[in-house]
Amino acid sequence: MTDFLEMPIHLNTDRRILHVDMDAFYAQIEMRDNPSYRNVPLILAHDPRKTGGRGVVATANYLARELGVHSAMSAAEAVKLAPHAVFVTPDFPKYRDVSRQLHQIFKRYTQKIEPIAFDEAYLDITQMSSNHRKAVALAHELQQVIYDELDLTSSVGLSFNKFLAKLASEHNKPSGITIINEEDIRPFLDKLPIQDIRGVGTKTAEQMIKLGINTGADLFATSQSDLANTFGKSGYAFYEHIRGVDNRPVMWQRERKSLGKERTYGPFLDTEQAILDELKSLAQQLADILIKERLHGKTLVLKLRDSDFNTETRRETIIDFLPNDEQEIYRIAQDIFEGLGGYQKPIRLLGLTMTNLAALSFENIVLNLYE
Repeated sequence: MTDFLEMPIHLNTDRRILHVDMDAFYAQIEMRDNPSYRNVPLILAHDPRKTGGRGVVATANYLARELGVHSAMSAAEAVKLAPHAVFVTPDFPKYRDVSRQLHQIFKRYTQKIEPIAFDEAYLDITQMSSNHRKAVALAHELQQVIYDELDLTSSVGLSFNKFLAKLASEHNKPSGITIINEEDIRPFLDKLPIQDIRGVGTKTAEQMIKLGINTGADLFATSQSDLANTFGKSGYAFYEHIRGVDNRPVMWQRERKSLGKERTYGPFLDTEQAILDELKSLAQQLADILIKERLHGKTLVLKLRDSDFNTETRRETIIDFLPNDEQEIYRIAQDIFEGLGGYQKPIRLLGLTMTNLAALSFENIVLNLYE
């Protein structure tokens, strides 16, 4: 077994980081828009009783969660747990639009925003809050503004790093706000079951429990060398995190590597014309989002999954940037589709993605070298 060197750690408490996590985001939007859903178990998925058992749960409201329903569960299993639940087909364009509204609210407070998903983000509010009291007031204000303007509740965690802020937002859902200061680290982390500590996955938790590490207190009592010898580099991270240490910055200036549109179909697309019509629609959506984000790219990627769950991904790259024109994107998508052999089986998923992105302000200038 390799012996690892002891690495020193330093607890930096100078930053103020918020983690905002919307409560059952998709389900909450549907309950907001249709009040009859508010007092019933609500599951966001295709109704398996109408699809022959197909479908996966995107999310569920808290009444359905109390019955054991959770995201990524098969819809067929969900209906067994909640036979009287209401199933609603997810409306992802609507959820994306609400997510954009949410991020516009975030930007009133800081530009240092790291989106994690449609419904959660880290915000570095260090520069906006000169002391702890101001940070707490800002967290409460943000939560209230989201509710007042979007009629949606959120759970907010406030601490001095991302690891603790994320744990804090999960601690008191829904509609909670939790603050973890330096003096709160041990009382908060020691009592957590090991599987509830961020970064400890299912298999790692099983391995830790076999070693007698059942809680945060047990993990804290385990030496750095033992953790590193058992879990490698992850062992160092566990040793730091259980001491409240996390030096990762809020990644607010990451460049987009790709933009895409993808859709799953039920019933399946079972003719070539139906597939081409959907490719045209996806091309229009992709062109629109590229224009909105002021980006263009050189590589178009087509993804398709057939009725037997076989997935094909094929790309085409051109020398110059593709114009953000739906007809041109559609033309290339058609060429890629034909290169895959055209229609062969019914299609359950189609996606178009643009990669090799650059800002539209970057112009392709073709110089005449001989003038």
